[in-house]
Amino acid sequence: MTVQDIRAFNRFYTNLIGALDYGRHLYAPYTLTESRVLYELAHSSRADAADLRTELSLDAGYLSRILNKFEQDGLIERAPSEKDPRRRRVSLTPRGREAAELLDERARESVGSLLGSVAPGDRPRLTEAMRTIQVILGPDGREGVTLRAPRPGDLGWIVQRNAALYAAEYGWNSDYEGLVARIVADFAEDHDPHLERVWIAEDGSGRPVGCVMCVRDEAPATARLRLLLVEPEARGLGVGDRLVQAVVDFARGVGYRDLVLWTNDVLTAARRIYQRHGFVLVAEKPHRSFGRDLNGQDWRLDLRGTGE
Repeated sequence: MTVQDIRAFNRFYTNLIGALDYGRHLYAPYTLTESRVLYELAHSSRADAADLRTELSLDAGYLSRILNKFEQDGLIERAPSEKDPRRRRVSLTPRGREAAELLDERARESVGSLLGSVAPGDRPRLTEAMRTIQVILGPDGREGVTLRAPRPGDLGWIVQRNAALYAAEYGWNSDYEGLVARIVADFAEDHDPHLERVWIAEDGSGRPVGCVMCVRDEAPATARLRLLLVEPEARGLGVGDRLVQAVVDFARGVGYRDLVLWTNDVLTAARRIYQRHGFVLVAEKPHRSFGRDLNGQDWRLDLRGTGE
């Protein structure tokens, strides 16, 4: 990607936003910036000018003129802040709330019309692309992703996302969903919390974007890494590396000697992560599974040494 690529996208997106401009296309006497101020006031129970300036990155003088206009039109009222008398609390009047609701309704109709021009099959890709931009360029980014223990519903999410992603990206059939469901059910029904664990990667908005499991293997003193998954919009942020490292650190910390995993050679990104963490390929075998001809691989990491 080059600077020119980003500038070209910016021009395209600016034109697209212009096409949705509230003042020109929603038959409202407010500019896009004025509409943004109304929206923030409608969705915040308490706000003052300083809050609005920070949230919307507006010049103080420009915001002051907007608020003065709103007050003259009877859309807002200002009063001393209960927490800081030096500040003025800004809130919508009933008339202002009606104006904000009307703008919101017209905005939904405008965006709905735009979305209606997108083929249904392309909408998931569009959503994924927008989320990817938000994750990579947003304030949360890499640092905003945290690893946590599963909560109620997360194990079901692991099954659903594995089935959906592998079907979409590799064409695997429901046999794979059945396998994942059995793995997750076995863990849920009978696992040793001291020796087995699940991690959920969560982004800054609280949405799961990845997972991995560490369970006991049949071989003595051996743990097995299972079901590593990273959502497409979170890839490239180091989430997979952090999930694998969490398994390695946990397995080593509770006394396992070896960490093993089974994967398929079509999963190139995952294999690169395993190699970076010292896993070594020990066996591979062609097989027919999940409706596809695949090449299965066994990988091993020596937790007492270098993995060689």
